[in-house]
Amino acid sequence: MDTTTAAPTAGRLRTAVPAAPAGTVPALHLAGITKHFGAVQAVDGIDLVVQPGEVVAFLGPNGAGKTTTIDMVLGLSEPSSGELSVYGTTPRGAVANGWVSAVMQSGGLLKDLSVAETVELTASLFARTQPVDVVLRRAGIADIAGRRVGGCSGGQQQRLRFAMALLPDPRLLVLDEPTTGMDVEGRRAFWAAIRDDARRGRTVLFATHYLEEADAYADRIVLVAGGRVVADGTAAEVKALSTGRTVRATLPGVRLGDLAGMPGVDELDVHGDTVLVQANDSDAVARWLLTQTAAHDLEVTSRGLEDAFISLTSTTSTDEVPR
Repeated sequence: MDTTTAAPTAGRLRTAVPAAPAGTVPALHLAGITKHFGAVQAVDGIDLVVQPGEVVAFLGPNGAGKTTTIDMVLGLSEPSSGELSVYGTTPRGAVANGWVSAVMQSGGLLKDLSVAETVELTASLFARTQPVDVVLRRAGIADIAGRRVGGCSGGQQQRLRFAMALLPDPRLLVLDEPTTGMDVEGRRAFWAAIRDDARRGRTVLFATHYLEEADAYADRIVLVAGGRVVADGTAAEVKALSTGRTVRATLPGVRLGDLAGMPGVDELDVHGDTVLVQANDSDAVARWLLTQTAAHDLEVTSRGLEDAFISLTSTTSTDEVPR
């Protein structure tokens, strides 16, 4: 993905905005978006551009402003200030045109209807939809079309919500914890379908607590904290913002006091006979462990997305808000 990158602020903030072909209307364009709930500022000047066909993970801790922002993208609430457009029109206009669909965590299902009846009922609300059997197949639930919703597992109900969202063949699909309740096989099949849709031009914005899904399936990761974007780029770019490496070693009978002389340590943990060290100079740590102690089975790994998530969001003040 081609990006242009703004200069980091205090070594923490990096904003990547994807370049778009001339004349392309962004799928999402947020400029200086804010949202207040009384005295609480839930969203504090978010700037975000998402191009058609991108799969973007929208991540952040609780109270970061993710849900509030998603609500504004879906036209469920209005920004306090700033500009927001979806494919060049207002969020409510885009929803009315069938350009936007959402898969939320819960709600919207009648337990006494069958899976197929639920999709057919939803289809009746739109002027134009894809065939019911097509969306059932795309969601991987054609084999349980006759099952009552109340008899479906949590993962199957999420797939049903996915099928319902696909009915208008939306340009933008917004997913909030989409794989909650799915088993490993179901999650893989779900993301395979999402990636296939993206190749056909559908834009996907999703929020998840499964960071490995964001790492594996997103073209871009946007981290928010305190109602602001604190990082925006590919998974590799975001992970690179969390400097240092992890050194893991086995050291029988180790105590924290035994490691007092170790150089270059950022964080140090001991779990039984395992030593875990977060360090910028992993070579110095490894050398010290191997020459000054009886450590063995030593391994050095780069920090992952979880480390970047914690590093970039934990020092940002967030107000707990009901969104």
